[in-house]
Amino acid sequence: MNITFIFFLGLFFAMIGVVPPGLLNMTAAKISLKEGYVRGIVFSAGVCVIVLIQTYLASIFARYLSKHPEVIGVLRGVALVIFILVTIYFLFVAKSGGKQQIEPKIRSKHSRFFQGMLLSSINVFPIPYQAYMTITLSAFGWMTFEKTSIMAYVIGAGTGTFVTLYMYIFFFDKIKSKSFTSQKNMNRIIGGVTGVISIVTLINIIRDF
Repeated sequence: MNITFIFFLGLFFAMIGVVPPGLLNMTAAKISLKEGYVRGIVFSAGVCVIVLIQTYLASIFARYLSKHPEVIGVLRGVALVIFILVTIYFLFVAKSGGKQQIEPKIRSKHSRFFQGMLLSSINVFPIPYQAYMTITLSAFGWMTFEKTSIMAYVIGAGTGTFVTLYMYIFFFDKIKSKSFTSQKNMNRIIGGVTGVISIVTLINIIRDF
């Protein structure tokens, strides 16, 4: 298996997962605007360290699941319920407004690095997302669960995350006034993404039933 191809798969799907406006990319952009792009990059580096670990754990978990198809069936059902509930929440329940979060004043570069690690640790979405993606890619024969294949995908995912955060840092001035960055539209984007995933998961369950 071509590890370069697997690397770019990891990069691409990590970018897809981080592109919608969220806590990590918006925080990186705000830090860059308030304290300079260097601290924004340091924050992003801290985020990517955790993403590397999360993606590796997701790949190991996916390798286990690939050997136990009966577990995959149960998890698909659980995932479907979760994705449907998340979709309903963001499309119909979540408020468009809300109190602005007060961000603590952290000035040192090292503090921003560890802040990136902390916020990335709280965001556990990459683990089920990457586990699902690696299982899917393996099913298509685009990657294997060999050590070199997993490492190529993990490094690609970390690189893709950093590239996306980097783009937010340097182009936030151009997009911050656009309507899609509002909380209401962010909720719609997240709800739309989880809605699509719910439909795909449901189709897979029905097809395998």
